[in-house]
Amino acid sequence: MSSDAASNQTPEDALGRLAAVIESRKPERGGNPDTSYVARLLCQGPDAFLKKIGEEATETVMAAKDVDRADTAEARAKLVGEVADLWFHTLIALAHYGLRPSDVIAELERREGTSGIEEKALRKVRRREGK
Repeated sequence: MSSDAASNQTPEDALGRLAAVIESRKPERGGNPDTSYVARLLCQGPDAFLKKIGEEATETVMAAKDVDRADTAEARAKLVGEVADLWFHTLIALAHYGLRPSDVIAELERREGTSGIEEKALRKVRRREGK
């Protein structure tokens, strides 16, 4: 890919490409759990990849706390790495449930410009109303 083509890529493109790789590793698409970490997690079922999401979320929090204690390039790089791991495992969960990064991006776009406090209150009302 030329540097011009790469500069035209968006983060959504990168997430979409990664999601396509994950999709291709699904066991029903020929993903081999002996040679693919993604296929192995998917074969083990939701408990396996959901546990990894929990672990990566905890590691992300710990890495963020390290940045709070000592804001160094190394600490920031560790935080980025942990968030990448968290996103990766979350993409596996989305694939398992038939969802794509574009579904999450659409939800974020829907929320754009809405106060987080208002959004949370609206979700509580909807839950109470059974919507």
